[in-house]
Amino acid sequence: MANALWDTRDISYAGCAAQCFLFVFLISAEYFLLTVMSYDCYIAICKPLHYRTLLGSRACATMAAAAWVSGIHNALLYTANTFSLPLCQGNAVDQFFCEIPQILKLSCSESHLGEIWATVVGVSLAFGCFVFIVLTYVQIFKAVLRMPSEQGQHKAFSTCLPHLAVLSLFVTSAMFACLKPSSISSSSLDLVVAVLYSLIPPTLNLEPPHLQC
Repeated sequence: MANALWDTRDISYAGCAAQCFLFVFLISAEYFLLTVMSYDCYIAICKPLHYRTLLGSRACATMAAAAWVSGIHNALLYTANTFSLPLCQGNAVDQFFCEIPQILKLSCSESHLGEIWATVVGVSLAFGCFVFIVLTYVQIFKAVLRMPSEQGQHKAFSTCLPHLAVLSLFVTSAMFACLKPSSISSSSLDLVVAVLYSLIPPTLNLEPPHLQC
């Protein structure tokens, strides 16, 4: 926004690092909160009588805090590993923000061990959340299909399917951006993928009406 207002394409090294940290932090926290929301949907549909007991204000605060702390940890890990590498391949980031894969292209270091470990940790955590979400929605769909009322089924699906659609778009586009082979990488493709996982999901992410947190 500042670059647009002042008609410039420049950003300081510290500003780029801060932007990377905030981006990874917010996108990680978003993913963890979407995971928490899937659990919320599960309790609301499968165990509605126990909703207030299982998801009281204290439980909600704990899960939200865990999501934010995990996001900060993820952001510190990725940002520290990325900006510890020497950058000697120019200073032009081929993206509309300081995206980590684009910054790594500027590195002249042949050792990316730290970044590999950060990626392994991040992917493992993301995969664990994804498995949890899939198992949660399997139970949700089973419970919904057992409902005798067609109106009840429609209400349950209208509550959960938007969340599932946003989550699917977010996960698939983010994973593709991180794991796509360099042989198919191009400026236009990188730009489209970045828009898909960084701008579209937050725009479409509507809070389900039953949330009590």
